[in-house]
Amino acid sequence: MKLLIQHGRVLDPVNRIDRLAQVCIADGVVVAVGTIPQGFVADRVLDATGKLVLPGLVDLAARLSPSSVPTNATIPAEIRAAFAGGVTSVVVPPDTVPVLDTVARVQSLLRQSHGLRLHPLGAMTSGLNGRAFTEMVALKLAGCVAFSQGLVPVQDTSVLLRALQYSKTFDYAMWFRPQDFWLSQGGVIASGAYATRLGLQGIPAEAETIGLHTLLALQRATGVRMHFCRLSCLESVAIVRSAKKEGLPVTCDVAANNLHLTDVDIGFYDSHFRLDPPLRGQRDRDALRGGLLDGTIDAVCSDHIALSDRDKDLPFAQAVPGSIGLELLLSLTLKWAQEARIDWVDAFSRVTCGPAKILGAQAGSLSVGESADLCLVDPEAYWLVGRDTLVGESVHTPFLGRELPGRVQTTVLRGEIVWERTT
Repeated sequence: MKLLIQHGRVLDPVNRIDRLAQVCIADGVVVAVGTIPQGFVADRVLDATGKLVLPGLVDLAARLSPSSVPTNATIPAEIRAAFAGGVTSVVVPPDTVPVLDTVARVQSLLRQSHGLRLHPLGAMTSGLNGRAFTEMVALKLAGCVAFSQGLVPVQDTSVLLRALQYSKTFDYAMWFRPQDFWLSQGGVIASGAYATRLGLQGIPAEAETIGLHTLLALQRATGVRMHFCRLSCLESVAIVRSAKKEGLPVTCDVAANNLHLTDVDIGFYDSHFRLDPPLRGQRDRDALRGGLLDGTIDAVCSDHIALSDRDKDLPFAQAVPGSIGLELLLSLTLKWAQEARIDWVDAFSRVTCGPAKILGAQAGSLSVGESADLCLVDPEAYWLVGRDTLVGESVHTPFLGRELPGRVQTTVLRGEIVWERTT
């Protein structure tokens, strides 16, 4: 199919484009941005007047299969949610059900992609048990982009060291959610005055920073490429900033929830705010925003997981942590850009070319010759997050009932329209 997108405001962070332009697509790739090539005749014309034309979003953390607690969500439903949010590439952490620790499980996941560009993270240890290593070479050949323990920290640092030494041999990247096993056990909320007021067991910031220091010490010893997932506190931003100045090969991301919310937003035990990592104080949130502005934090992710009513309709401490985010990632990025008053090209780089660079993937760009993965967004459209407006089967998010800016109207993947909003 040949597509012509007319009259849209093209934002392409890779090429620093921010102007009204026409985008021509043929054979699944972008063939022109600007002047229509001679002889180009479109099969369909999309009028993007008043719309932004963005590269498809690249999400560094989205679980597409059910959690350990059964849900009604299915992979096709989550993929529809991704397309409705303008997301065309997704990293899938290994701590799904079943764990991504065998070639067969990775291949099964990839077969269910329905066109969505999936980038699985292979489990570092079998069953995430922190002891026996997986067949990393085979998993890499099966399509895994890197290796991780998901949300399960390794207790034995000697196991961790051997895994890093092995991965360095093959130049595999390792992704970690930094947390000390013992300090993070049993906590359900960030430590502090608010946790004390609610009478809930807290997770101290040191659970993250000690884990981060440990990983960086082992990184210095091995030289392995390392990505830190979903930082949550002020001290972690400072540690990563220092590591980058030192020249260490590290990158990191932040969950969109932590970029906007703090622990006081939890209110009266609202389980929609039971998240992992937990929401912390305003100083932490401000530090995360500052780290994103100065480049210490490389990307924003959704940290999406679809949970059922029975996962969340429980007392706060018993509810399953997590929230949906695929349909909210673009709106929350736009909201941050508006509040921070920063250039939209810079803002959207954190969900397009920034995460694509971490992956080493050909994505997040509207360059001529690249795959035509893009979305049309109405930046002036405000929408109320609710059961009637969300496409996915789960509606559990801290932003339920809130109004957000920016609505994806059309999503194009490999030159084919995979999503169009009708209302």
